[in-house]
Amino acid sequence: MLIEHVRVEPCRSKPSQLLPSANCVWGECVTMSKSLYIGNLPWSATEESLRELFRNEANVEVESVRVATDRETGRSRGFGFAEVADEHAEHAIERLSGVDFGGRALTVNEARPREERSRRY
Repeated sequence: MLIEHVRVEPCRSKPSQLLPSANCVWGECVTMSKSLYIGNLPWSATEESLRELFRNEANVEVESVRVATDRETGRSRGFGFAEVADEHAEHAIERLSGVDFGGRALTVNEARPREERSRRY
């Protein structure tokens, strides 16, 4: 199962450029995005360094980035997530899987839904 998100934003297309198949309706565009899992991150990884990685290595702009951090130390837990436009997801996965980032080979794939965990009391 894929995680997909829908984002509505002001339409940048001119009314004369809109086609019946376009995702733009009444001045708003609906864009689909996918969540990508990025694993094997170095402890020094930051959200900004991941944005740069996507921009420089895959030539893809990310909508949002989140690096999972340890609650106590504040350092990276070694994985994170990035939201990218649906049409750029496969390209980003192909370009970034196995890339050396901070001395570690990255694992990049589509994120899976979080599994429900039993509550601890």
